[in-house]
Amino acid sequence: MAYDGKVMRRAAQKFQEDRRRREERFMERREAIFRRQPRLEEIDRELRASVSHIVAAAFRRGVDPAAALENLRRENLALQRERRELLMWMGLPEDCLEEKPACPLCQDTGYRDGHMCRCLRNYCAREQQKELSRMLDLGGQSFETFSLDWYSEEADPALGISARENMDWVYRTCRAYAEGFSLKSGNLLLTGEPGLGKTFLSAAIAREVSGEGWSVVYDTAGHIFESLEARKFGREEEDEEGVERIRQCDLLILDDLGTELTTAFVQSALYQLINTRLLERKPAILSTNLGLQDLSRRYSPQIASRLEGEYQILPFFGEDIRKLKKERE
Repeated sequence: MAYDGKVMRRAAQKFQEDRRRREERFMERREAIFRRQPRLEEIDRELRASVSHIVAAAFRRGVDPAAALENLRRENLALQRERRELLMWMGLPEDCLEEKPACPLCQDTGYRDGHMCRCLRNYCAREQQKELSRMLDLGGQSFETFSLDWYSEEADPALGISARENMDWVYRTCRAYAEGFSLKSGNLLLTGEPGLGKTFLSAAIAREVSGEGWSVVYDTAGHIFESLEARKFGREEEDEEGVERIRQCDLLILDDLGTELTTAFVQSALYQLINTRLLERKPAILSTNLGLQDLSRRYSPQIASRLEGEYQILPFFGEDIRKLKKERE
C-alpha cells in the first residue's frame, strides 16, 4: 500500500507522539504508586539490577557464576512475591508497574517482519482521510447518506430506463467496487452532466477505500495537470512527492476531467497517466461531464479507445440535484 511521503511523515510523527504520551502517562502512574509505597521503588531498582554485574562480581570473587545466578533467581522470585503482595494490599493489579505496548504485534515499533504493522497503517489511513477531507465532504458524502429520491422514476423514452433505476445500478456498482477494492479492481469512468452525483459517489469510494488502508489520491484534473506541467517545465519548485503520489498511489481518482484548459501537454500527460497506470495495473477512477465522443474530440481517439476498452463506464443522467435542492429550500 503505497502511501505518499507526506502522509507517511505525518503518520509517523503522530505515532511517535502518541507513544511518548503513553510512556509519560505510565511513568506518572508509576511514580504516584512509588510515592504511596516507597518499598515498591526499592524492589523495582533491585529487580532492574544488571545480571552481568552480578556475574562479573562472582568471577572477581572466584565464585561459580551458576550458583550466583541461582541465588539471583531465588532473590528475584522473593522480590516479585513481595511486590505482588504490596500491590494487592494497595488494591492494584500485579502488572500495573509493567509497561505494556499498545500493539503486541510490533511492540510499538510500527514494523513487523520488515513490513509496516497494522497499527502504523491505521495512522496512515487516518492521516490520508484528513488529506482527502480537505477536498471532499467525507463526513456527508458516503454510501449510507446517498439517496435515490432525487432521481426520477419516469422512464427515459430514448433509453428505456428511468434515472432512478440507472442510478440504483450505478450506486450498487460503486459500492461493490469500494467494498471489494484491490489492485485487481479495474477502472471506472463516471460520465454525465453536472449535478448528478459523480463527485458524491467518487468521495464515497475514496472514503471506503482509504478507510481500509489503501492509498488514495483524489484531485481535480486541472490541479493534477498543473502540477505535472509545472514540474516538467521547471516553472516552480513542485514537490517531487506530490507528483510521485499521483503515479504510485493504489487508487487515483481524477475529478472534473474536461474542465481544464486542454493543451498539447495536457493531452500527452493524460495519455501517459492512463497508459502508465494500466501497464502497472494500478486502478483509476475518472469523472467527467463529457461523453466518449466528446472525449475523443477533445483529447484523442487513442485516449477514448483506452477508456472504452479498459474502463467500466457508468453513465449518470437525470435532473441537476443541486438545482432541485435549491428549489426546495
